[in-house]
Amino acid sequence: MESIRRTVAELVAARWGDRRPGLWFEERVLSHHEVAAGAAARAALLADLLPAGAEPHVGVLLDNTPEFPLWLGAAALAGAAVAGINPTRRGPELARDIRHTECPLLVTERSQLPLLDGLDLPGVRLLITDAPDYAELLAPYADAVPDPSRATPGDRILLCFTSGSTGAPKAALCSQGRLAAAGRSLVEQFGLGPDGVHYVCMPLFHGNAVIADWAPALTAGAGVALRRRFSASGFLPDVRRFRATYFTYVGRAVQYVLATEARPDDADNPLRLGFGTEAGAVDAVRFERRFGVRLVEGYGSSEGGAAVQWTPGTPAGAVGRGAPGLAVLDPESGAECPPARFDGAGRLLNGDMAIGELVNRGPNPFEGYWRNAAAEAERRRRGGWYWTGDLFCRDADGYLYFAGRGDDRLRVDGENLAAAMIENILARYPGAAAVAVYAVPDPVTGDQVMAAIAGTFDPADFAAFLAAQPDLGTKMAPRFVRLVERMPVTATNKIHRAGLRREGPRCADPVWWRPPGERAYRRLTAEDAEGPLVSTRGPSPVRRQGLEPRTR
Repeated sequence: MESIRRTVAELVAARWGDRRPGLWFEERVLSHHEVAAGAAARAALLADLLPAGAEPHVGVLLDNTPEFPLWLGAAALAGAAVAGINPTRRGPELARDIRHTECPLLVTERSQLPLLDGLDLPGVRLLITDAPDYAELLAPYADAVPDPSRATPGDRILLCFTSGSTGAPKAALCSQGRLAAAGRSLVEQFGLGPDGVHYVCMPLFHGNAVIADWAPALTAGAGVALRRRFSASGFLPDVRRFRATYFTYVGRAVQYVLATEARPDDADNPLRLGFGTEAGAVDAVRFERRFGVRLVEGYGSSEGGAAVQWTPGTPAGAVGRGAPGLAVLDPESGAECPPARFDGAGRLLNGDMAIGELVNRGPNPFEGYWRNAAAEAERRRRGGWYWTGDLFCRDADGYLYFAGRGDDRLRVDGENLAAAMIENILARYPGAAAVAVYAVPDPVTGDQVMAAIAGTFDPADFAAFLAAQPDLGTKMAPRFVRLVERMPVTATNKIHRAGLRREGPRCADPVWWRPPGERAYRRLTAEDAEGPLVSTRGPSPVRRQGLEPRTR
């Protein structure tokens, strides 16, 4: 019986001698053996390039090209760590990420070089993977054999940046042992095997693609197909071309795929499973109906402090059953929230009491943040437990329901509402291609509900739709509806709620609103925006050009 491989280095080395196709990218195909050999060559080069006494960190500023997984494997063999650098960051913020992770070496490509122009990066050496001399630099190490003996389960392998929506991004630490265990867990959970092909279309600088897609492929001995950058129109052609069987997603990627033109043969594809977060129950049903592929929603913090797995029997709308140690606590008092109660239509009846923060009170693999003791203390701010910062409620049977990120909290007329649950209801609206729900300040106290909708919108139809939803609570109906051409998202396809909240009703897009006591929506005018029923507690000034009537 094959022993369990506890380091990523062992998983990389295990593919040595495996001549099956292992990595697809555009017109290139590499065997598993070639991938292992390429990682070994880069690991040997890395050992010579890292300055004495420097942190064994490698910054990787690349699209999803073969060089990214090759350098992940190289870092594992060398006992080093990869800091995935987000290419949507700019100027001083980008320089800060590279300097903060103390990377003496930055692996990049020529298309990314304009991002680095004029940045203050003392002591950082650039290694350009598509430069003419790159092959010459690697040539002396072509005969290197992967040696996993230098690596231990406790060695850092990743420095994963968080989204940074509430400040500078934090670099979460991930060890080889934790990454290998995560890959093993997903292989066991989904029955992934060596005959599969994992389609990596989410950016590899983000933890989702590495932890939930690349790591289980490495563990199972499955192939990997790379997409340079996510493309909704290219999704199904890629799946068919690479014979992909498994993929992961984050945020609104699934909605973008569903927004492509439907074809009668959409279900004729090799996919078996999609795994990710925040697709929403409605879109998951639409995806399975159209493509014949089941989506499994999971939850896991990038830091590894808490995870919830879907299991058979999980109720609709729930993420999964809470494992021992997981609890939903009031973030102020620390007391456990009472179980969520739902009526026959699925409406949450006691959100004011049941919604709280998901906390892991048991053992967890949170390994901290790089050079950020204050952020670590915030995660363990009470009882030494791991506070996720995410909102959930839990029913009497122990099933957990995602209610939104910590900054998605809505409190309307003294009642806590779940942004994620409202989004799932609004996603049923026939004209909605994408939906985001968020809080805007109430003029007196608390919040008002605002929704951004991409798609088609008719105010009368929308009001009738809301009235017909049995699980829409009396305080859930949006006060404001912003119509967007395309939902603003982050580099990882998560909705950019911070920007939406910041602009509120005073934005350049058309906004419809429902005055207090009324069910009908009408166009928000400049006079409405300056009146007492629209809060002036936001930082955005009134932009009259965005409030004048226009057609869409």
